[in-house]
Amino acid sequence: MSNSRGTQGPGKRRAPRQRPAVSRGVLVTGAVVALAAATTVTVAAWPDSGDRPQAAPSVTAPTAATRSGGDPHADGDSKPPAVTPSAAPTRPVTGPPRTIPFVREVSAPARGAGTGWRPAAGTRVVVAAGSEAALADEGRLLAGELKKEYAQGVPAGAGDVELAMGPAGKPESYTVTVRDGRVRITGGDEAGVFYGTRTLKQAVRSGGGLADGVLRDAPAKPRRGFALDTARKHFDAAWIEDRIREMGDLKLNEFGLHFSDDQGFRIASASHPEVVSKDHLTQAEVRRIVALAASRHIRVVPEIDSPGHLGSVIAAHPGLQLRSVSGRASRGAVDIANPKSARIVDELLTEYAKLFPGSYWHLGGDEYRALTVSDPEATYPRLAAEAKRKYGPRARVQDLATGWLNDRARTVAAHGKTDVRAWNDGYFRGGVVDAPKTREVAYWTGKEIGARTPEEYLREGRKVLNVNDEYLYYVLGEPNTFQYPTGRRIYDEWTPRVLRHSETVPARYDAQITGGQLAVWCDYHDAQSRAQVAAGVRLPLRAVAQKLWDPRKPAMKWEGFRKLADDVE
Repeated sequence: MSNSRGTQGPGKRRAPRQRPAVSRGVLVTGAVVALAAATTVTVAAWPDSGDRPQAAPSVTAPTAATRSGGDPHADGDSKPPAVTPSAAPTRPVTGPPRTIPFVREVSAPARGAGTGWRPAAGTRVVVAAGSEAALADEGRLLAGELKKEYAQGVPAGAGDVELAMGPAGKPESYTVTVRDGRVRITGGDEAGVFYGTRTLKQAVRSGGGLADGVLRDAPAKPRRGFALDTARKHFDAAWIEDRIREMGDLKLNEFGLHFSDDQGFRIASASHPEVVSKDHLTQAEVRRIVALAASRHIRVVPEIDSPGHLGSVIAAHPGLQLRSVSGRASRGAVDIANPKSARIVDELLTEYAKLFPGSYWHLGGDEYRALTVSDPEATYPRLAAEAKRKYGPRARVQDLATGWLNDRARTVAAHGKTDVRAWNDGYFRGGVVDAPKTREVAYWTGKEIGARTPEEYLREGRKVLNVNDEYLYYVLGEPNTFQYPTGRRIYDEWTPRVLRHSETVPARYDAQITGGQLAVWCDYHDAQSRAQVAAGVRLPLRAVAQKLWDPRKPAMKWEGFRKLADDVE
């Protein structure tokens, strides 16, 4: 990693790589069809050309009820539709909604289309009776975004948007019914209803409203994410909150927070304040970020990477640093034969496991220096001896490293963190100690010593998260032949099954691939400003959102998608 990453790339992220030729023939072509009365169609993309709905009439200013009952995080959250004043909708809304990601199934009305729905002066957002406890937050958020009155527990009227919990169904699925000048959004869970409101919000912005008919939608993958390395470059709470709001509108549901590495430790600590960098998030700010994420149905997955990438901890505790047989210090790596290393890391894990709610945790595990040499046992005899003492005469340094991660997993499991993952180069073949099969593999590269293909993990029955460094790594400064990912390349070439380079794993493994994640790594922290990072990930993030929601090859060409990204914002 020079700079933790200069010689090896970005943390999980680093080895030099050649760009292989991309085979586009493996992607599945989606269908695009025209809507007709009494017809149900599955839509992978909308055509680039054809009629577009005209601009919608404006919405009214917020009412007192909206101002007093709105989402506490909604200030500046989103811009209202760019529209002109009008007393009532006068033009029909036609065609499928223009959204990112695309709605997967649209049914036109059985008895001919009406005029559709547009927000008008009297429009309210109404949470149906019986759904108030579950959907009040979603209702108030949408009302604030549309600048409309919020109501709950009362019948919806003409022009209203009604939110209601539906029967239990596929997680995150939703149905939008547009009929008789009103909209009803239902879902199998709260997240589904929230995603239905995102579809409506984007449809208003891009086309003024919704045509009559029924929309049915659900994601292909359950884990759809964006990850941020805030260890090497400090990102303040406001910047992170803006990304959370952006993610929510794109129906992304997982935010990875890599806050500890060689160059920085970015969250305040009560147990070990000596390791914390000058620029950092307070724990109050973290709680605010977590609460905002929860309101958008986004889970925050924290990562304290170990036993490598602990340079900030070692700077305060130099006696923990791993040294080779020649006495050479191994940058960022702690001595896992030293019980003090485990004690300090466990104290930090325990503190932050209490700060972050939920069951998810990232253990790290990548690029441990002792395992990046050709002969770990000869180079680090102290680790080799401890491995044999702890796990038997056949044990090697890799077994000690696996045991280290297993022990750290037990530490966080004591605080409810049972959905645990580690980077793929933290798993090894042929050892006497193995990681539990329930631990998810975050697959980022295949360039490490002893690299294992994605199929090896899949054949073992493991679940795999796609963080392919060929497509999904946004590495500041572009070290080691990394290049900033482009939305076009992701949109045209990548799918969740493209796990390593541009290679696609067989379809039989699709269910084991949990999803994917666009990741920002700040190897050269001053290569871009925070504003440049936000602008740089904008289109890649939208392309990732599309391909995780529906991995089929879109029929809409990239230029149309790029224009659509402007229209829905």
